[in-house]
Amino acid sequence: MKAACRIAIAALLLVSLSPAGIVQMGIMRTPDMAGIWNPVVGSGGSYDTQSADGKTRHMDMFIAGKESVGGKDAYWLEISIEGGQRPGAIVAKSLIAFDGANSQVSRTIIQMQGQPPMEMSEQMMGARQGNKYTDIRSQGQNVGSETITVPAGTFVCDHWHSNNGGDVWISPKAPPFGLIKSSSKEGSTIVLAHVITDAKDRITGTPVAFDPMRMMQQGKQPQ
Repeated sequence: MKAACRIAIAALLLVSLSPAGIVQMGIMRTPDMAGIWNPVVGSGGSYDTQSADGKTRHMDMFIAGKESVGGKDAYWLEISIEGGQRPGAIVAKSLIAFDGANSQVSRTIIQMQGQPPMEMSEQMMGARQGNKYTDIRSQGQNVGSETITVPAGTFVCDHWHSNNGGDVWISPKAPPFGLIKSSSKEGSTIVLAHVITDAKDRITGTPVAFDPMRMMQQGKQPQ
């Protein structure tokens, strides 16, 4: 899924930090992360997404753990996506520390079905430090309080209109970013299917060095 607006959702970290080959494997593009950061370990949301061209995918986003980085609290934001051109879930997690409205990613690990987890090098991470996650309150206007119903239930939300033309409805009942529903100017949508309260880390095994060639080969479909 490709979206122009910054909305209250974590971008699938694969997109912002991986080589172009990952996109060719059918992994969706997601919006840049912007929201009201409220991390709760084990909590998150399960979402149904639809791109402007009608493609649908399922995404789980949650906080898998907490660590200290440079004396600051940092959280493992984990995202699992199903759909696209390859079977099975693709899981990525990043260790994120927020400083006001901005964020710093210190580690990122990705795992595809049937492969060991792979960790990005410091050099690869350094190449993308310009991709900051921002607070929706600095990227749009508060339209007001609205009650909306999504598959997960009925929520009283703050409705924000992005400077880039999108809309997002957020509630503290859906950490870590409060996303209940979003829609982009282009027509893509994300809705909360259910709230996650007992999430566990889905990445298994000892991480090895990130290998883009291995990942591209894994993405090829059998004939």
